[in-house]
Amino acid sequence: MRKFVVLSVVGLLVLSFGTPLYAQKVEFKVSGFIDTVYFTGTNVPYAYDISPWTPLNAWLPPIYGPSPLFKPPSATDPAGTGAALDKTRSLWQTRMRLKLDVAVGKEVSGTLFLEGDSGMWGEGGTGRNFMGRWSADQAAVEIKNAYMDFSIPPIIPVPITVRVGIQPLSVRPHMVVYNDGAGITAGIKIDPLTIQPLWFKPVENQDFASDDLDIYGLNLFAKIGKMSVGGFALYYNQNTYPIIPAVATSNNQFKSDMWWLGVYADGRIGPVDTNFDFVIDTGKVEDSRNVFPRARDVAYRGWATRLKVDYPWEKFNLGVVGMYATGSDAKKTDGGVGTGPSGGLPGGTTPFGTPNREVSGYVVPTASEQFGFGESLLLTGYPVWNGFIGYNVLNYTQMHRGSIGGTWIAKLYASFKATPWYKVTLAGIYIGDTTKNANTIGNARSFPGISTIPRDDSTIGVELDLINEINIYKNLKFDVGFGYLFAGKALDYFDPRFNRNIDGKDPWALVTRLTYTF
Repeated sequence: MRKFVVLSVVGLLVLSFGTPLYAQKVEFKVSGFIDTVYFTGTNVPYAYDISPWTPLNAWLPPIYGPSPLFKPPSATDPAGTGAALDKTRSLWQTRMRLKLDVAVGKEVSGTLFLEGDSGMWGEGGTGRNFMGRWSADQAAVEIKNAYMDFSIPPIIPVPITVRVGIQPLSVRPHMVVYNDGAGITAGIKIDPLTIQPLWFKPVENQDFASDDLDIYGLNLFAKIGKMSVGGFALYYNQNTYPIIPAVATSNNQFKSDMWWLGVYADGRIGPVDTNFDFVIDTGKVEDSRNVFPRARDVAYRGWATRLKVDYPWEKFNLGVVGMYATGSDAKKTDGGVGTGPSGGLPGGTTPFGTPNREVSGYVVPTASEQFGFGESLLLTGYPVWNGFIGYNVLNYTQMHRGSIGGTWIAKLYASFKATPWYKVTLAGIYIGDTTKNANTIGNARSFPGISTIPRDDSTIGVELDLINEINIYKNLKFDVGFGYLFAGKALDYFDPRFNRNIDGKDPWALVTRLTYTF
């Protein structure tokens, strides 16, 4: 396969550029993977549960108003109610990525990165994310990245590299942000310091008006002994907020200026490996509608921190993780407190009838694919799957809690590499709720059937995970993960059909992933 791709590209270049091609030394590198995932479980959300018919949290199990992939609305059931609560469901999924790097000398290279997904084998959609449709032949190949890297000529005695094009925006992705988009990044090396400025353009809208969205950032880090220590600042100038594609009349109803500031450290301290992060988000969302008086600004002030310590010993690894991310106060905001992944806008009303004032829960940037850091199979979908299962938020139009906002965890785990080809990990995780006057994930009410006042609980649950990693061949790996969550009260839900709270069965999932890398 690799030879075929390389020869095809070379042939195309020969036809396109003819003789000049032979005057250059062109180096090709092909890499990527193909995986196949199987999932079965109960009361565990899946990314494709998001539906235009439901106002519910994207991270709630499809209790009612679910994705049409499971039980679409009908004449007798217009809301698609009661789809999957307490039912065991299963599905297969596939993802492929193909990366082609083309270098001409050491100074210049180009990268083309393609991706294709089947969200669910046997799916009924067409095009993007539906390559598992029967009969296949779908236009499902996506351009994930297309960028060039080059070195600045040595005008000054400092090595500088620049990347231009459709590329990853990745700043501590387990805590803050991962996206792919158009931008320019650089790397400036002043030993032992590396400086990485960045600029991205997520939204342009009308190119003659100030209704765009720009991201400016700076990431600094240095290698000090066995530790890498750094810090970053990200500024999101969101003259359009939320991002609402193809709805020009609504695009600039609000605007927002937001900062994410953080410090981090990775490396070895004595006999242990450590990872540390501390991040704050600060800023506001303003009302820019042509309505007077305008609603008061909504302030955003949240923070999150995480410490992971690993102690490797012969064939064993013992570890501990602590993470805390602030939650919002339901008396001050309607966003991220059990009422949906959106909200937090000027003019909104809290569940207590007061106007939106402040979002104190930790949020990640608009559209960030922050899926957590692989510490919980059910909360974030990792480490076995790609983050498509679990109590995440996938909101591509607004800032959101990601997979950690409003929660805290304490985790103990142990791994044993029994053979060169087999590793097993057992983990126990306490998951707590940090949202005030409501719950982060569940939306149970204090007085169901009487008022909309949310209930406030402290425990999401205690999760046990068993992860098996099997290297069948050098490039073929099989992972098997089982997770069971002893659900706490903070995972209860309100069912409007019967005006009652629901205490569903404990969530569990069995996930396998077969991956061929090349």
